[in-house]
Amino acid sequence: MTSPQQPAPPTDSERVFRSNAGMAGGALLLALMGWMVVDAVVAGEGRTPWLALAGTLLAAPLVVAFTLRPAVFVGEDRIRIRNPFRSIVLPWGTVSDVRASYSSEIFTQSGTKYQLWAIPVSLRKRKIAARRQAQAAHDDPHGRTSVHADVGDSKSRVAPTDQTIADLRELAERRSHAPEAQGEPQIRWAYEVLAPAAAGAVLLAILLATA
Repeated sequence: MTSPQQPAPPTDSERVFRSNAGMAGGALLLALMGWMVVDAVVAGEGRTPWLALAGTLLAAPLVVAFTLRPAVFVGEDRIRIRNPFRSIVLPWGTVSDVRASYSSEIFTQSGTKYQLWAIPVSLRKRKIAARRQAQAAHDDPHGRTSVHADVGDSKSRVAPTDQTIADLRELAERRSHAPEAQGEPQIRWAYEVLAPAAAGAVLLAILLATA
């Protein structure tokens, strides 16, 4: 599973979270698909170019949806979640909890759960953070601050995703009763992804059925 990344530079006072590893993987896949479809169109014979084009029309939007599209925009009044096939806007007043187990999740007051695709959980980094905590406890078993302890390094003992989730939870609690952070959740389907993928699937099915 890809590791969570640090927020990108803020835009309009929002912090933006993305998975750099996911974006890099998506760009690589799109480049590979582009090379394959160009080769099929130039060197392919018969129905091969059309099959390559139809397959690319189906696959490319899905690659974009799962790698380049996911993002989380965090503002003082709301959180905007851009997942592969949906965009969700949640005023902080509607948020009841933010958690991270095997995936990052946000819950509304009504009990609805949404995943935060752009903040993936890294079990490897969580294990590393747990080892650091255990080492710190071993060095100071009575909980006293050691003369060798680096107090400013406390965040290094927490996995990046867990620290991000803790920050989001604190923000949700702090802004839950703010007048500017009230409203209803807004959900929009990503038709810009679904429409071309559906068109590619239909075209591919027609080509295969008439082969």
